[in-house]
Amino acid sequence: MKILAVDTSSSNACTAILEDEKILIELNNEDERTHSQKLMPMIDKAFKNTNLSLKDIDLIVCGLGPGSFTGVRIGIATVKAFIDSQNILATGVSSLESLAYNLNQDGFICSLIDSGHGNSYAGLFHIVKDNFELKTIESDLTFLNLNDDLLDFIQNNKKISIDNFPIYFVGNATIIYKDLLQNLHFEKNNKIILANEAKCAISSISLAKVGYNKYKNGFFGNSNILSPIYLRKSQAELTLEEKN
Repeated sequence: MKILAVDTSSSNACTAILEDEKILIELNNEDERTHSQKLMPMIDKAFKNTNLSLKDIDLIVCGLGPGSFTGVRIGIATVKAFIDSQNILATGVSSLESLAYNLNQDGFICSLIDSGHGNSYAGLFHIVKDNFELKTIESDLTFLNLNDDLLDFIQNNKKISIDNFPIYFVGNATIIYKDLLQNLHFEKNNKIILANEAKCAISSISLAKVGYNKYKNGFFGNSNILSPIYLRKSQAELTLEEKN
């Protein structure tokens, strides 16, 4: 199965083409201001460099956010056009879950995407390895203030019981708030492990692999299944509420 993965939810727009789990190509554009101009040429380059076309793609995996409101819409709109033009199967993946799979290991993983002013998009995942394949057993996504809410979100999560297992942190907020995370104190003294910087950027390869797992477990459809994950109101909405 040939898979096209696209994510524009962060400052790094990325795309990859895989055959099952074999990586054929990965491309990145790290200028968020140019995602709308660079995404299509980047995808075109990926096709040319692999001697493939959209007609060869069996599954498209789209990053759904959370992240940049405009960026998420750019990626989803582009992917929907591809899917509808060729009747290609699709699945969507949260950028937080994609980040968790950057670590390529099982356990309890907290993905953090910085949203400014001490706030972050957060995802807590319980990932297990089954027949050498990683699978998400439970997950919970939220928007929170790292100083006030992160410890409670992880330690008293209603969906996921971490017990005394180590907690792995990944994502750009892990780098920005390194000191805060290292000084968290869990009731059961859970070990805190921070991902290195190279693992903290959203990867279209991880996105593709999570999407492929979802496909194999029956989670796919047409373009209608792709909806943005925002978790919070946009700044424009908040400003309007303040005015009213």
